[in-house]
Amino acid sequence: MLRVAGTKTRQYGGLYSGWASSRLWPRLCRGLAFAGALALPLGGCSLSGQFDSLFGSDKAEQTGTITPPPGAKAVAQLPPDADLAYARAAASAVLNRGEKDTSMPWENPRTGTRGTVTPIASAYTQDGQTCRDFLASFVSGSSQSWVQGEACKQQQGDWEVRSLKPWKRS
Repeated sequence: MLRVAGTKTRQYGGLYSGWASSRLWPRLCRGLAFAGALALPLGGCSLSGQFDSLFGSDKAEQTGTITPPPGAKAVAQLPPDADLAYARAAASAVLNRGEKDTSMPWENPRTGTRGTVTPIASAYTQDGQTCRDFLASFVSGSSQSWVQGEACKQQQGDWEVRSLKPWKRS
């Protein structure tokens, strides 16, 4: 016991050790959680990265278009895959016939796009396979485009379209 003149008697159980560890950690954790909760909304604007996958966003990525400079030719694009599937089937059918100077019409009933497939060259051999080039037209509403393709005969006897690219008129 320690007695100081003019004070009441106090009893000390040893050296002062600060806060008891059992009381310190909960207060410290609450303080850190509060600071983190405060920092996230305030610092959210500085986060980088894409978080769409975390939040299940169904938005498609939006892009802008670049206008070509005056005098530059626009780059032609292939028609949609759904329409190309019908044109591929028509190309296989017309080439299976083996007739000269013939065309095969096709139409996609879902989109209303239609056209014809016409072989344009004699058969040739490439990589040990018989191949042939063709042109396919695509008419959708008032717009029209052309695609040049190459198909090769497979071992089973069916023609498989190997390549398609926008046709450039010369």
